[in-house]
Order: sequence, then structure tokens, then C-alpha cells
Amino acid sequence: MASRSGLSYEQRAVQHPNPLVKKLFAIAEKKKTNIVLSADLTTTNELLDIADRLGPHIAVLKTHIDIVSDFGPSTIEGLTELAQRHDFLLFEDRKFIDIGNTVQKQYKGGALRIHDWAHIVNASILAGEGIIQALDQTIRDGGVSERGILILAEMTSKGSLAVGEYTQASVEIAQKFPQSVLGFVSTKELSSHSRVASPDEDFVVFTTGVNLSSKGDALGQQYQTPTTAIEGGSDFLIAGRGIYAAAEPVTAVKEYQQAGWDAYQRRITSASK
Repeated sequence: MASRSGLSYEQRAVQHPNPLVKKLFAIAEKKKTNIVLSADLTTTNELLDIADRLGPHIAVLKTHIDIVSDFGPSTIEGLTELAQRHDFLLFEDRKFIDIGNTVQKQYKGGALRIHDWAHIVNASILAGEGIIQALDQTIRDGGVSERGILILAEMTSKGSLAVGEYTQASVEIAQKFPQSVLGFVSTKELSSHSRVASPDEDFVVFTTGVNLSSKGDALGQQYQTPTTAIEGGSDFLIAGRGIYAAAEPVTAVKEYQQAGWDAYQRRITSASK
């Protein structure tokens, strides 16, 4: 898996075969942001309020929709409208992990109907390749454009077992489903984990646990700064409490946006020398 991290988002958008990745890169370039807001709010009003206020400064809004206590049609209608108004993608952090048949039902149906509204979902491959095959099939047969998967290849929690052979297998499974797998949730770029790669391969890296001031929490979370994450090959920075729990969330998101964009600019400038 050849690294494309030295190229600009605009250059990668031109070359990338996936329309959803093209849209993601175009949003990042247009808004000058690589921030993914992890909006772990528990009511519809709180979620929509933070999405509205911070939406102009983010590329993606990441939700845990099953923690919204009053979830309903108004939640999804509100998120969809705000995503269109402020030009960001919706990423439901469902972390699918089950047999393929069950995952299809969780993704396409049920109370949450994730496939209807979320551009991006993620999944662990602990259950095997069948889980990605099932999601891929649902995306292909779903009749809705611009849907994609991120494979959870690494995690930032202390003692995570998503390492070594698991991460290697994540990359190899991704390579089998390039039309639906956009890339990875990982702590760094994963080209070193690829045994065989297509010259056209360009998997996108989303990195969790990005924080400008804290190095961790009491429950095992370990943070990176925007600079260290981007230097490690991350393309999009997932930040949550450091932004939405700040005294001034709009000020905070602007600080993350600037830090992430500056780090990205340094990376592509350095690569061009």
C-alpha cells in the first residue's frame, strides 16, 4: 500500500476512484479543515446544536447515534439538513462486529437505519472478512450513493489488542473491497502492513484521540496532538471532548482546524522538496 500522504487533498481527489473519497477531499480542500468532530452528545437538541455551531469548521461529524436518548426521525432529519447546509459528511461510529447476516440487518434496518443517512460507518474485522463483505454487499445493493466503510485497524485506548496480525489482516481485507472500504481508523498510516499493493491504492487514515492539551484520561484513552498525528500519516483528525466540552467550543474548533491544517500544509510542503 503506497503512501499518498505527501500529496495534497486536491491531488488525491483527482486520482482517487471512489466518489465518496473525492467528495471528502473536496470538502477538506474547500473548507481548509481535516477535523472530524466526535460529537458524543446524548440528546437530539445538544447534538444538532453543536453540529450547527461547529459545522462550518469540520469535514466530518462523527456520531454515536445509539447514545441519543430521544433519537427519532427529527434527529436524522436535523443531521442530514445540517450536513448539507454546512458541507460535511456524517460518520456513524457503530463499530460493527458480528456475523455478516446480523450486520446487514443492523446497518440497513432496525431502529437506527444507519445506511439511510450515514455516509461512513466503521467495522472491526474480529469476526472475519464476512463482516466487510456483508457491508460491501449492502452498499452495492442499497440504492444510495456515497456510502463507505472504515476498518477499525488500531485503537488509541491503553492495552488495545488491535495490533500486529490484526492490523495486518485489516489492511489485507481492505484491499479486497476497494470500492466500499475508504480506509482505516488507525493511529498512523499503514503502508508498512501491506504485503501486496496496487499502484492506484489510496486508503484514507482517520486518527482518533487527538487533543491539543490532554495526554489521556482515567479510562485508558491516550491522545496525540494534531501535529504528531499528521506527521504519522493521518489524513483526518478525530477530536471530541477537547472541542465540544471546551468552555468556548467554536473557539476550540477553530484552534483544532488551524492546527490540523497547518500540520497538513507542512507535510505536503516537506514532501515536495
